[in-house]
Amino acid sequence: MDIYAKQRQPGRNPILALVTASLVCFSLVSVVQAKTPYKGEGHMMIEPSEMSWKPVASMAEGAEITVLEGDLSSGEPFTIRLRLPADYKVLPHIHPAYERVTVLSGTFYFAHGEEFRHDEARALPTGSLAIMAPGEPMFGYAGEQGTVIQLHGNGPWGIEYLNPADDPRK
Repeated sequence: MDIYAKQRQPGRNPILALVTASLVCFSLVSVVQAKTPYKGEGHMMIEPSEMSWKPVASMAEGAEITVLEGDLSSGEPFTIRLRLPADYKVLPHIHPAYERVTVLSGTFYFAHGEEFRHDEARALPTGSLAIMAPGEPMFGYAGEQGTVIQLHGNGPWGIEYLNPADDPRK
C-alpha cells in the first residue's frame, strides 16, 4: 500500500567536493528546519502528517524534502526523505559521503555513471535499498507514479552535479 499517495503533488577534486558539499548543506538547511539527531532519549516517532515538505534548493523544481533528523551541514547522522514527481530526473552527480537510499513508495530507477542514460537505470521497486560510495557518479529518475525515497547517513551532506549547468543553484 502506498502511504504517500494522498500527499503526492501532480576526474574530481575531493577538497572541492567537500567545499561544494558544505555550501549545498547550508542551502538545504536554509530551506528546511533541521532536527537534532536522535541520540537514544526515549523513542522518536513521526507520522506522515507531521512531516513538513519543502522544495529542495539543490534539485530541479518539483522535488520536495523533509528532514526527519539531523543537520545536513554537520558530521552527525541524518535521515531525510525526498518526494519526486512522476518521471523526475536526478541528473549525474556525486556526494561527499556514502548515500543510503530506501525506496518507500513507487519505483526509483538508478544507475552508476557520468552521463544520464535512461535505458541503463535499474528499476528499484518499493522496499529496495541502494548504497553508493562517496565520489561515485550516479543518476536516476522516478517512475510513472512518482516516488518517495529515504536517505540516511552521516553528514556533512551535499550534492555536486557533474555538469555545473545542471545545478539549479547557479
